[in-house]
Amino acid sequence: MPLQNLTRSAKEKMPTRNEPLSKKGQGSFLLYLVCFHVTWTAWVLLGYPRLRLLGEETLLYMLINVVVRALVWVLPVFIYLRYVNGVSPTRYLKLREHWRGGLLAALVFSIFNFLFFVAQHGLPQFHTGDITWNSVLSTTFLIGFMEEVPYRGFIFQQLNEWFSFSEAAVISSLLFVTIHLPGWLSLHLFRTQSVIFIFVFGMLMVSLLRYSKSLWAPIVSHSLNDFFSVVLFRI
Repeated sequence: MPLQNLTRSAKEKMPTRNEPLSKKGQGSFLLYLVCFHVTWTAWVLLGYPRLRLLGEETLLYMLINVVVRALVWVLPVFIYLRYVNGVSPTRYLKLREHWRGGLLAALVFSIFNFLFFVAQHGLPQFHTGDITWNSVLSTTFLIGFMEEVPYRGFIFQQLNEWFSFSEAAVISSLLFVTIHLPGWLSLHLFRTQSVIFIFVFGMLMVSLLRYSKSLWAPIVSHSLNDFFSVVLFRI
């Protein structure tokens, strides 16, 4: 067979991110979802209570928290995309292209989000006591990357190969709610308004991804939202 035909044949067999999920691909994706949610639930119920004994303000607490999240939330996504889907993780996750537009979209969203916080809670009341390793790094600035990579970057986009945009957005946002349930229940923080907020927030992050074509838009917007909430407005 001529080299040109071999090259063309190889390209035709390469998976693309726009192809609908095959039945095998659907099964692998569902297995990922189950393993991810079960693993995180087990950590929240069994491991996290012991971690809190270290003190949430300590550097060690923050480091363990970040490492666990990276191992459970982020690393499996990169492994799955590389070895199951056979695609470039950074390209599939929209981390390489349109990043300038993504940052601009995040800036615009965050300005309106900040004004929304002010309208609800008044001007921020900043206290140095709220500045800890965990509140600054784990709970705010890194949280966007840790949570947006699996949910908007991977889960939503995989579902969007299977369902329409609106259906994939709703399902991924509902899954985003369910991953918060173990933490809310174990800490006795479950509130109906929290469920509604997380669902709506998930839908907004999906919309940012869609219109900016960059995962950096939801990543930065998510991190700044949590910074406003945890550090500036102490909600």
